[in-house]
Amino acid sequence: MQHRSPVLQNKLIIFVKAPRPGTVKTRLAQALGAEAACAAYGQLVQKLLGQLSPLKRVQLRFTPDDAREEIKPWQAAGWELQPQGKGDLGRRLQTAFEQAFMEGAGRVVVIGSDCPAVTTDDIRMAWDALQRDDVVLGPARDGGYWLIGLHKEHPELFEDISWSTDAVLEETLLRARTAGLKVRRLRQLSDVDTISSWKEFLAGLQK
Repeated sequence: MQHRSPVLQNKLIIFVKAPRPGTVKTRLAQALGAEAACAAYGQLVQKLLGQLSPLKRVQLRFTPDDAREEIKPWQAAGWELQPQGKGDLGRRLQTAFEQAFMEGAGRVVVIGSDCPAVTTDDIRMAWDALQRDDVVLGPARDGGYWLIGLHKEHPELFEDISWSTDAVLEETLLRARTAGLKVRRLRQLSDVDTISSWKEFLAGLQK
């Protein structure tokens, strides 16, 4: 009797932060103040999650780890909540991928919550690319990335990266090339981190 291979599932993980003044959108807070920047973050997250609400098998992965009650209002039906855990961003990304693969996911995509322009088409394109490519990256205009997707663990992509700098994307691409991994790039997008990008976001809502 033949056993069929299990169908590998697609999974989307969204990294979110507790909406606490002084801990989110700190660059924006320099112009708006901590309370207004926190409110702005909430608006960005709601816009992003609203656009992605048609997707199933989504996990909101939050920090700090005691923030579950604060994150619950953002949880759509069928979505999971999970703390990010300890360590720098690289460690927390690696943990997210490890757990997703351990739970049976086959193509895993992780995004942050700073880029409200991400659509379901972007996520589906990333999942589709992972049928052929080893790594999918969504380049951000600030030199980072707004999306990373894998179909198996590659811890080398997350170790000793200069997080929160304009070198993140290039360092990640170099690691991928060194490991002989095939990389697909998606469209370039901007995070909303500055007063000018925040004004652009608000202007877009009026259209």
